[in-house]
Amino acid sequence: MRVDVRALGACNRLAERGAKQAAGALSDLTGTDLAVEVTGASVASGEDLAESFAGRESIGVSVGLRGGLDGEAVLAFDAANVDALLSLLPGGQSMERSAVTEVGNIALGGFLDGWANYLGKAIDMSPPRYFEADGAAVLPDGALAGDGVFLFESRLDATTTDLDFSIYMLPDSGPFRDLIVGKTAPAATAGGEADGGTSSTAVPYESLSTFSSLAKKGSANAADNIAMMTGLETSVDVSRLRFVPLADVPAEVGTEPHAGTVFELQGEPSGYLAILFEESSAAAVADAMLPMEPDEPLGDMAQNALCELGNVMTSGFIDGWANVLGTSITHSPPEFVHDIGASTISPLVAKLSERQDYGFVIDTAIQTEGIQARCDVYALPDERELARALDRLSEP
Repeated sequence: MRVDVRALGACNRLAERGAKQAAGALSDLTGTDLAVEVTGASVASGEDLAESFAGRESIGVSVGLRGGLDGEAVLAFDAANVDALLSLLPGGQSMERSAVTEVGNIALGGFLDGWANYLGKAIDMSPPRYFEADGAAVLPDGALAGDGVFLFESRLDATTTDLDFSIYMLPDSGPFRDLIVGKTAPAATAGGEADGGTSSTAVPYESLSTFSSLAKKGSANAADNIAMMTGLETSVDVSRLRFVPLADVPAEVGTEPHAGTVFELQGEPSGYLAILFEESSAAAVADAMLPMEPDEPLGDMAQNALCELGNVMTSGFIDGWANVLGTSITHSPPEFVHDIGASTISPLVAKLSERQDYGFVIDTAIQTEGIQARCDVYALPDERELARALDRLSEP
């Protein structure tokens, strides 16, 4: 099976449209404004996706989907924020289960309307099932089985109260598979242009799963490099490959101050890689690397230390990719950045957005236990070059 990246983008737009309809339905019900924060599709093994849910406590509902689209859909609230939801609904705490079930039924119905309209087929929902779940138990039994899983995830947030929630959709086969499979995509030439003058963006499904595994291995290499240079126990908390609108990436990084390094990648795939620490974490990691306490928390000495660390971490990421993909990938000297998180990512997104609207984002959270420091790694490869490399990966 070959996954057409552009078709996957169209599906992502459907998910975003559905999330907006769900937000509108809930806004009418609760009287508070809700906005879609981000929508994306994860492509990873079931095990890796399960790890990304670790530590979450959720309350919500799930429904089975049949007809125009097969699979499962879930609406999940952070358990800590359910009181905020109940305060906006008739019945309050005394009606928690029924109130949450009704909210989920209304919101998921709105979410699926957009998909049904696009497919031109009715989507039947099973009766909503209320749940209270830890970690990946928020997702239906068996949903994460297998080496390659597509998970659509939409995050919504209230603008005036502490009420945020997520919608997850795990499609099975049938119409969804028809939407994303590149049936007639022409093969790319050596120069990157497909016959007929358009770039091929259809890649083997198995290659996407392989690259997702590479993302995890690269994250582990980067964590090992941090441990080697700081002497602190370091682990990878989250590592997965997501397909997201590039315009949403800055919002994910957020408005808190960050410090770290940015690299431009040359080769195939080219693109960008940013290694960002929250401000206090950056200072703590730099301090652990230096033989003496720096004069300033993020002064010249600390900046040099973080650039050195970024160099080693980036090599740990891209060396594995190049070896498996059979390509050559190099990176620019590190550029130290210290700014609001979204401001560090926005210039990279702007450059890639000149030639693509969506991108595969490898996001990784690396935790340094000794000083409770965390960094996030955002890899933004050129979508067409990545497609060509993954296409070659599938050749016998």
